[in-house]
Amino acid sequence: MAFYGVASNLVVYLTTQLREETVSSVRSVNNWTGSVWMTPIVGAYIADTFLGRFWTFTISSFIYLSGMVLITLAVSVKTLHPHCTPDGGCARATRQQVTFFYAALYTMAIGAGGTKPNVSTFGADQFDDLDARERKIKASFFNWWTFSSFTGGLVAMLVLVYVQEEVGWGVGYTIPTVGLALSLLLFYVGTPFYRHKPLRRSTAAGPAKLIGKVLRAAYEKRGCQLPSDPKELHERDTAWYAAAGNKRRLLHTPAYRFLDKAACTLSERESETSLAMVSCCTVTEVEEVKLIAGMIVVWLVTLVPCTIWVQVNTLFVKQGTTLDRSVGGLRIPAASLGSFITISMLLSIPIYDRVFVPLVRRRTGNPRGITLLQRLGIGCALQVLVVACAYLVEIRRMRVIRERSIHGAHDTVPMNIFWMLPQYVLLGVGDVFNSIGILEFFYDQSPEGMQSLGTTFFTRGLGVGNFLNSLLVTIVDQATRGSSGKSKSWIGDNLNDSHLDYYYVFLVFLSVVNMALFVWVAMRYKYKREFMEDGAIGISETDIVAGGKVTDTLLMLEHGKAEGCGKVADTPLVVEHGKVDSP
Repeated sequence: MAFYGVASNLVVYLTTQLREETVSSVRSVNNWTGSVWMTPIVGAYIADTFLGRFWTFTISSFIYLSGMVLITLAVSVKTLHPHCTPDGGCARATRQQVTFFYAALYTMAIGAGGTKPNVSTFGADQFDDLDARERKIKASFFNWWTFSSFTGGLVAMLVLVYVQEEVGWGVGYTIPTVGLALSLLLFYVGTPFYRHKPLRRSTAAGPAKLIGKVLRAAYEKRGCQLPSDPKELHERDTAWYAAAGNKRRLLHTPAYRFLDKAACTLSERESETSLAMVSCCTVTEVEEVKLIAGMIVVWLVTLVPCTIWVQVNTLFVKQGTTLDRSVGGLRIPAASLGSFITISMLLSIPIYDRVFVPLVRRRTGNPRGITLLQRLGIGCALQVLVVACAYLVEIRRMRVIRERSIHGAHDTVPMNIFWMLPQYVLLGVGDVFNSIGILEFFYDQSPEGMQSLGTTFFTRGLGVGNFLNSLLVTIVDQATRGSSGKSKSWIGDNLNDSHLDYYYVFLVFLSVVNMALFVWVAMRYKYKREFMEDGAIGISETDIVAGGKVTDTLLMLEHGKAEGCGKVADTPLVVEHGKVDSP
């Protein structure tokens, strides 16, 4: 609620209270929101490497709360914000006032760096993957975590936005600040009951070190002949991983075959050469690097959907301010329409989890119903429809403007704001597939011990999406305005005399091209294949494959001994994508 209470209406505050121009305010909102979603990279690294998720969240949450207190002071204390007259006119903000306001915003962004990547992963850590019942519940965790998160967003967009514009900005920011303080108090009441996963410094402390190690070994062994049977690659036996306790063995996948050279076993002749000094990587280490590489590729094709989502708090809001917002004698804030994203999402999550998944599961046998990338693909397709709807609404708005000869920047277009409703509803339904799917995908596919860093792929996507939109808006504005500055900008201060429809066509084109790239990437992606067991012989071992079924089967393990770059004894059964095959 605190984040959405600030972000939802920030562009309105900047343009009406601080007197910023449209492009400048959009850029400021994008840059701040981008920072909020990019700082989790640092917070996740600190959590996975030094402090753990609980303590990183604890320290960051107090910084976050401090930022909210400062923002509340910035809009409440008279000397810290511009003087405004009853008719809505405000004096231009002084440099000190602007500096204090942005310092408060970015204090909040720093706090978000430790809270956003760790609160969801800490929640997922409360479930035991080795317990069948808890594993089943965990499959729905991110759905319901997002449900509760967006419930707070709904309160922000329905209540706080209205209070900010009609009652006062001070009251509108005080409510989420107090709410944040109370929610933190409630969180710490449950401290004695939380589970804490041990830190894996060998992995978390150095993803770059791990990548460097594997790439170096693969390069120096580039002349090594890969065996036809991947079981001949160097790997420790299952007993070693069971003894390690906090490290899981990954099975070989055919992706990025050149990296397999890092796990090549050396012949007697090669052992006598300089290659003997090359550090030997295990199949698990190679597979961890493959997972990171695969996630980066998938992340790249989620950037355009993240850029589309950014329009909700920027151009969608500015577009809505030009329309007729009267409902039953009340004048609703344009940002409140964003509540329909949350409403449609909150209604769709139970339908997805309780109806769609069980129905599809009967056909596919997948515990998730559909694969993670299929879920993301549906979300991407819905976002193409979102931009197409926004374009059609803008076409109609421009037609009304021409028919009524409306040209003033503050003139109201006689067209009801609820014409924009379909794009908001579609975006909410799409988020059930897209936003939740992205978060779950990167948590699920991250190497063990890197889950916090893994989920920052999700936050980084939103961050880069904001920066990318800021860049696009700036480039498009300058390109269409012309070097002389006399041409009509597509995104001018006066949207009634601009061509926002052209910009939406541009976004539709980007979305369609990105959709094609996503399908190409998804068809080639190899999901993580992971052993999960307690180290005993003759135990029930489960291979959880994000893209297929979860199958429990009794594996009689023949543990081998792995030393140096030697081989490991074959396991008589291989579980792949929910199927058990004899090797």
